[in-house]
This record gives sequence, structure tokens and C-alpha cells, in this order.
Amino acid sequence: MTSWAQIAAGLPQQQPIGKYTAARIGGPADYLFVADSATTDDQLVALFSAALQAGVPVRVIGGGANILVSDAGVRGLVIVNRAAGFDWQADGTVTARAGTGLLALARAAAARGWRGFEWAIGVPGTLGGALVNNAGAHGSDMAASVVDARIAHADGTIETWPAERLQFGYRASALKHHPAPFFVLTVRLRFTTDDPDAIHARMAEYTAHRRRTQPTGASLGSVFKNPPNDYAGRLIEACGLKGCQIGTAQVSPLHANFFLSDGHTRAADYRALIEHVQQVVQERCGVWLEPEIQFVGEW
Repeated sequence: MTSWAQIAAGLPQQQPIGKYTAARIGGPADYLFVADSATTDDQLVALFSAALQAGVPVRVIGGGANILVSDAGVRGLVIVNRAAGFDWQADGTVTARAGTGLLALARAAAARGWRGFEWAIGVPGTLGGALVNNAGAHGSDMAASVVDARIAHADGTIETWPAERLQFGYRASALKHHPAPFFVLTVRLRFTTDDPDAIHARMAEYTAHRRRTQPTGASLGSVFKNPPNDYAGRLIEACGLKGCQIGTAQVSPLHANFFLSDGHTRAADYRALIEHVQQVVQERCGVWLEPEIQFVGEW
């Protein structure tokens, strides 16, 4: 069995990981491994397990949406999981690797006449992150389609978690706050058949809506969860915070729940803007906005 010391000797060190995140923000990782579709599950599990058993912390990211990486970077090993691929079955299920992009899977499902994943068209990120966060849009989410997921643990064992064990909630799952390290390997989803023209029409409608209402450019997607019976963007706009800026981090003038960066934005400024918006909305509306994004690295 290859030791962590042997593995680490062949990994890039002190590599900036901002380019692997949706907002293009973030400092260096002590060690970096970028998995692609040629990387096998066995290789991923071996790397993940070897690092953890050597006492090295591991952080897995996919498309880098919904995470804000600190300027100081991330200690230990960062695995960027872009290991993609999917296998379709005649019963309407598909088993997809966790590094598969949501957009690619949405298009592939539509091409086969399977409905249920149209909401993912244009949603950034990969399937593994979408599972953990129960990503969704347009009235649907991951929970509506997931059958089960294969999960690797620190000791190298692999379990299959059915949807019930994943305990999906609004932008949450049992994995999101799981106390022990884990690695999502594959996700199995179930869809139903529909007229391909109807599927593509819905996708075109969702794409047009996104272009009308959401900004282009580097952002983390929705910064805050919607509070009960309201919308975070509406509250932020009602407080006059559209366009508010700290450093080069800015509340989008188009959609107030999206914060923009210019490629040189400091994570500290982006987080300061998040905290400023929280405070203003709390003072003026009596609502504390809970971040949908996660803060990664040393703060």
C-alpha cells in the first residue's frame, strides 16, 4: 500500500485554488489533486484514505459553487473532483459519478427523453456537491430524483446510502453536517419519460428566466437561504443594498442575493460584505439571513 508520504511527494504544493471556485476567490492549498474522468474510484478512495489516516485533513470540492475559500487558503489536501461519467439503465435510472457537471447531466437526460432534471440547466457545480447541499431550482431539487449514493469513509470502506438515510431538507442533507470525513463517489437518480420537445421547452424557459434575473460573471450563486415565506433577495433589495460594495466584492445590481467578484476580490472583503448585509437586514427587517454558502479554509 502506497504511503501518504509517497503520494504527497508527487502532488503539487501551495497551489492557488481560487481558479477552481465559481467566484475565482481563494488562497493556496497545501496539497492539490485534480481528478478527471480517467481517475478511478479506487484511486480517489486510496488518496482520500491515505491522507486522513496520516492525519492530513482533506477537503473535496467539485465545481466550486457555494464555497468561499479564505485568502489564507486550505491546510492539508484539496481534491478537486472532476471525475465525470454516467451509465443509463432502461428503468429510468442513471448512475453518475460525483464529479459530473449538473449541466451535462441535465442535457443528457433531456436528449434521452427523461424528465426530472430540467431544473439543473444552468446551475453551476457538480453532482456530489449538489447532493450534499440538496441543490435545486424552479420548484425542484436533488431530493426529488435521488435513489441512493455511494459514500467512501476515512478507513476506505464504502457504503450505499439510500435517499431516506440522506435526510434531505431545504438546501441540506445528512451529509452536509456529517461529523466524519466522507467522499461521495456516485449518485443514482431516477427519472420519468416525457416528450423531448416538452423537456427542452422547459429547459429553454428556465434558461431564459436565469438570463433575465441573474447576473453574469463570477459569483457563488445564491449567497443566503431564503427565510420562511420570503426571499433573501427581496429583503436585501428592500434594505437598499443592491450595488453595495466592499473592496471589489459587490451585491449584484440585478439580483441582490448574488454577490459579484472581479477575479481579484479578496475573500475577506467578500465575507465582510456578507456580514454587513446580514447586519443591515437584521436591523431593518428583523430577519437574520443564513448563508447558503460554506466558508472553507483558515479564517
